[in-house]
Amino acid sequence: MRESEHNYFHDLYEIAIAINSAGSVQGVLHSVVENTAKALGAKGCSIMLLSPDRKSLSHTISYGLSDAFIKMGPRLVTKSLPEIVAGKGGVSIVHDINEESQRVHYPDAAKKEGIVSILAVPMKLKDRIVGELRVYTAEKRDFREDDIFFVQAVANLGALAMDNTRLYETTKKDYQDLTQDFLTFRFF
Repeated sequence: MRESEHNYFHDLYEIAIAINSAGSVQGVLHSVVENTAKALGAKGCSIMLLSPDRKSLSHTISYGLSDAFIKMGPRLVTKSLPEIVAGKGGVSIVHDINEESQRVHYPDAAKKEGIVSILAVPMKLKDRIVGELRVYTAEKRDFREDDIFFVQAVANLGALAMDNTRLYETTKKDYQDLTQDFLTFRFF
């Protein structure tokens, strides 16, 4: 086993622990972006979720990126790495934003942010793409196959954990409402 593979197994384990202990959707998402960026030695990482009409992506949470970059607004699916969502949910890599700026929705903002390379993978729940996990580096990077598999695993784990956390919160609220209804009915 190569050293990088060993580290990714360890990093995936650590991310799973962090996700499992997070008590909220925001906590789950923060664990995903922070630990992914650190595992890859990247400048930053973000989760962008699809709008209900599936035409744009919005930064939901990020790590290592400025507020100015995040607040640039939604990224149109047709203008920002369209192969992820508009295509079949493939992986998208921008090796050097200076040479591939037409593939990024806000290339000047990305350059100002110090971003050179981007790896984007779909976040899937079952067979449906719900967003993207993006990794940003400050230097030109040729992402290896094990980098890509690692980020794909984290993206899918994050989507599943996000959905489970949402379901848990809904179930908890329903239980509290039912308990309150029962107590109200019993004592009044």
